[in-house]
Amino acid sequence: MSKLPTKIAASILSADFARLGEECTNVLKAGASMIHFDVMDNHYVPNLTVGPLVCKSLRDFGITAPIDIHLMTKPVDSLIIDFAKAGATYISFHPEASKHIDRSLQLIIDHGCQAGLALNPSTSLDYLEYVLDKVSFVLIMSVNPGFPGQKFIPSALEKIKATKNLLDSHKMKAVRIAVDGGVKLSNVAQINAAGADTLIMGSEIFGVKEKKYKTIIGKIHKTITK
Repeated sequence: MSKLPTKIAASILSADFARLGEECTNVLKAGASMIHFDVMDNHYVPNLTVGPLVCKSLRDFGITAPIDIHLMTKPVDSLIIDFAKAGATYISFHPEASKHIDRSLQLIIDHGCQAGLALNPSTSLDYLEYVLDKVSFVLIMSVNPGFPGQKFIPSALEKIKATKNLLDSHKMKAVRIAVDGGVKLSNVAQINAAGADTLIMGSEIFGVKEKKYKTIIGKIHKTITK
């Protein structure tokens, strides 16, 4: 099976928010491909994090790399518009959080962003079948959403493989597979080999000792296949 070049997305949920612009600049210089936002609303998930103003602030700071917005919110449509205006590149949401999945995906596209569907560990791949023409990526959650620092759920590996097979069967080879939750240096090769080509990592990068981002990201790149 062919696979797209692998990208590393640094999740700011584990970053130092007092120095967020500097932190993002440093991880990008160290080899990360994009910045990832975990947007939580204390409604769809039991936590509250960041909004569009933080995205705009990073753009104003000078971050030009892609910004990936993962909406763990309900509803989603108004935030799609707000984050698109704030400078988002990619936006994904959970099918359970939208009354009209196709419409929400189209809203992302209409506002100039690439659209993705995020699937929880127990969410069926069936949601993808009728919207494949609108998704640029699929986000496989390898933990239940809401909190950082959780352990990778092993069954996610089979879900990644099933997603890859589904995309290949529909000749959707340009659609990326992202994985979020418990992605570590110790399991990243296995996740990558299963078919994931976008690896979302928070504490493994931002939590590294002495802020040696280039060292940890270099190790990740050496571990994965290109």
